Amino acid sequence: MRVREAQDVRAVGERVEGLIDELGTLADPVTKARAEELVRSVVELYGAGLERVMAIVVESGAAEVLRRLTADEVLSGLLVLHDLHPLGTEERVRAALDDVRPALGLHEGGVELLGVEEGGVVRLRLSGSCHGCASSQATVTGAIERAVLRAAPEVSRLEVEGVADTTSPLLQIQHRPPGPCPVPEEATP
Repeated sequence: MRVREAQDVRAVGERVEGLIDELGTLADPVTKARAEELVRSVVELYGAGLERVMAIVVESGAAEVLRRLTADEVLSGLLVLHDLHPLGTEERVRAALDDVRPALGLHEGGVELLGVEEGGVVRLRLSGSCHGCASSQATVTGAIERAVLRAAPEVSRLEVEGVADTTSPLLQIQHRPPGPCPVPEEATP
């Protein structure tokens, strides 16, 4: 698999799991167990290699190299997968929020990290943006979610407080009924 095809580590992981499940329906339990063992062994091998790379980078004091490794989306995801990322989930989520704020025109308080809970649940508060415009808040929330998941692929769910209630009724614009346009009586000569 080439790097540009493997941009989303989470999607690749889900694809591997799907293939193993599919293999389980096509093969006997011994074959499925062997396939799972093969995948586990390959993942462990790559994990051990990444661990050695990280140790060499840290020992050599190459801070810029470490920063570039952790900033790369694919490598960052693999470092998280192997529990090798030097930054914790909360630190990576904070950095993602700092990066996305200017693009969304948000100030420091526009999106606030309330916490990261067990199980990968990130709690955020959205305030002061879009003045209640549900579609704009959905756009902002979606952009924040994408940024957080890129930085912290282990996040299982985002809970966002302060998002407008999108169930409010909208003005319904309907087609004009067929036939001539009615003219008000006072407008006729």
